[in-house]
Amino acid sequence: MTLTTERPQPHGPHRYARWTTAARVAAIGVFLPDARRSTEETEERLAAGNPGLRMPAGLIGRLTGVGGVHVRPDGWQTSDLAVAAARRALAQSPGPIDLLVFGSASQDLIEPATAHIVAAKLGLTAAVMDVKNACNSLLVGMQVAEALIATGQARRALVVSGEQPSHAVRWRLDGSAQFLRSLPGYTMSDGGAAVVLEASDGSGAGILGSRFTAHSQYWQVGTLPTGGSVNPHAIGGSYFDMDGRALERAFRQVGLGIFHDTLASLGVRVDELDFAAVHQVALPMHRRIVELLGVDPAITEEIVSGHGNLASVSLPVQLHRAVEQGRVRPGSLVALVGLAGGISLGVTVLRW
Repeated sequence: MTLTTERPQPHGPHRYARWTTAARVAAIGVFLPDARRSTEETEERLAAGNPGLRMPAGLIGRLTGVGGVHVRPDGWQTSDLAVAAARRALAQSPGPIDLLVFGSASQDLIEPATAHIVAAKLGLTAAVMDVKNACNSLLVGMQVAEALIATGQARRALVVSGEQPSHAVRWRLDGSAQFLRSLPGYTMSDGGAAVVLEASDGSGAGILGSRFTAHSQYWQVGTLPTGGSVNPHAIGGSYFDMDGRALERAFRQVGLGIFHDTLASLGVRVDELDFAAVHQVALPMHRRIVELLGVDPAITEEIVSGHGNLASVSLPVQLHRAVEQGRVRPGSLVALVGLAGGISLGVTVLRW
């Protein structure tokens, strides 16, 4: 099923200026822990703990192009990562918040919603909810917040994510097959991100349109199989389990047509984009996806080699860096392209 939030397509050379958008990005904040674990350190730890594992030196780096990952400070929870990013965003755009959406693949507890914990730590009294859709969680959280702003149910929303995949890394392996299915976990990174969305001010800046699709027949390709009714007590541990090749095949079968369909529905050409943030899992895959999208690599920001797979924090980190570098400034046309296990895809186009 395809969900769309499309506005009528205007005409003429000034079509963007005429658009009335429901919500705009007022601020964006990110937090990446200073502590890092290099890929070399990861391989050394695996070799030391699994003497029977035959893993050529440098294999993870060669397969993924990832040089290292961020690791949360001792004692920090996913909510703490989200709070650190939220404080930075709120410092840029102070004011009342009447909706808080926590969108992440990670969480503090099964109950209550992690959004409650984030709100308590920030001292907010806003309505709260959690949104979960793997690496597209924050992007879907923005979709939900925009819809509530558009219908008048919220005025200013804080959409946050805290990702803490480091706790789900499998360090003890029973063989090469388990290593391959655990491989994605070794390149996943901890971090936080926050976006403040508010009702548009009529300037033309804001979210122009979004489109999301799900292909749920592939849900078993990658899982973190614990904590729910299937495995409530984490028998066998709480570790990533993913068939990387099957995931790549699934995305090839699904294709990336959603990107071009979204742009076409908005009357936007690829060459009109000023910046495109694309979810990044591994360096070779990222380069191939950018090529398939037909996007000039010069308008992207490659972060996976230096920061690993940041899950739902990946897109806001790319956008934040582009803003800091001056590559995205008022009037810039931006596309956010989300790819996630489950599997799902999402595209949001906005005017900065």
